[in-house]
Amino acid sequence: MDLYFSPLACSLATRIAFYEAGVSANYLEVDPKTKVVRNDGSDFRAVNPLGLVPTLRTDDGVVLTENAAILQYVADRFPDAGLGTGPGKDRSRLHQWLCFIGTELHKGLFVPLLDKTAPAEMKTHVLGKNVSRLDYLEKYLTGREFLLDHFSVADAYLVTIINWTMATPPIELAKWPTVKAYYDRLRARPSIAKAMAEELVLYKAELARHKAAA
Repeated sequence: MDLYFSPLACSLATRIAFYEAGVSANYLEVDPKTKVVRNDGSDFRAVNPLGLVPTLRTDDGVVLTENAAILQYVADRFPDAGLGTGPGKDRSRLHQWLCFIGTELHKGLFVPLLDKTAPAEMKTHVLGKNVSRLDYLEKYLTGREFLLDHFSVADAYLVTIINWTMATPPIELAKWPTVKAYYDRLRARPSIAKAMAEELVLYKAELARHKAAA
């Protein structure tokens, strides 16, 4: 499998899932500005016209996009890893959390705050409107170790998004102590610690490249 990723982007969740499952993949780094695949210099948009990561090419050549879909594919492809659920209400609950993370947190809250071109007034509006999502998460996680009754791809996605608070100063994670404890606990999980450490090195190199090119 080929995973197209950018360092510390939401594609980190799929790397975490692969490490958790103990499976190998070919990791292809995409520069988020130029959309060049650094491994071979190709144009990533020839694979995904939207230029968005993650994008996964399966072993049988199928190209999958959208984080939630890719994470569910990985969970189903490697059931022994226990990253997904069986059919019925448990699977619907997994879908619920993947959708919540993708829409309410990823796109609804963090993407506008991370947008360097967005006006300060807009960011203030977004924060005021959507910060309640973290309040909801704080209440839900109280007394829970994971989003479901076990570690799942939803946790891999959530810890990836919470990690972005390092780059969004308006969100002080200490205001949500249960969410912070969840993040700190999962960040120490071997698969997550390994994935984050590896991509942090690549992220710093990416920043240096962009600075030199400016």
